[in-house]
Amino acid sequence: MIFLQLFKTFFMIGMFSFGGGYAMLPLIQNEVVSNHNWITNSQFTDIVAVSQVTPGPIAINAATYIGYSTTGTIWGAACATAGVCLPSLIVVILLYAFLQKFKESVHVKNAFKGLKIAVIGLILGAALILMTPENFIDYTSVLLCIASFIACYRYNVSPITLILGAAVIGIFLY
Repeated sequence: MIFLQLFKTFFMIGMFSFGGGYAMLPLIQNEVVSNHNWITNSQFTDIVAVSQVTPGPIAINAATYIGYSTTGTIWGAACATAGVCLPSLIVVILLYAFLQKFKESVHVKNAFKGLKIAVIGLILGAALILMTPENFIDYTSVLLCIASFIACYRYNVSPITLILGAAVIGIFLY
């Protein structure tokens, strides 16, 4: 029964999420932490961190990790992963056919303009969800977060460089 619940939950997340993995994070957090209590908020934060530094899309990595940690089996991981991936496959196939026919439509172009704005809001929401006291353990962690933001936003420092640098700093500070 848990396998079907995992598939259904992640299928719904995949079906109603737009904008990629970061935009999915608030929905994933709400479902797996608040609604189903499969993991704690602290575990969710750890999953986001691990999903960021491992190869592949963050939503798929998170689904796989949550499926495995919830059931302790590869089948749980497979059900959650299939659930989050299948809606995208279906939608892409249908959208391709639709967009080929209506790609020059003003209404379609305007719809995508609206979607872009909503996606920015969803990504901002994901960032705010992760800003909890559990993640900011002291003033140094707040400073590290601010420095990472400035380095990324203002100076275009690579996220990989920031992640590796934060790991090294973490080793020495904590």
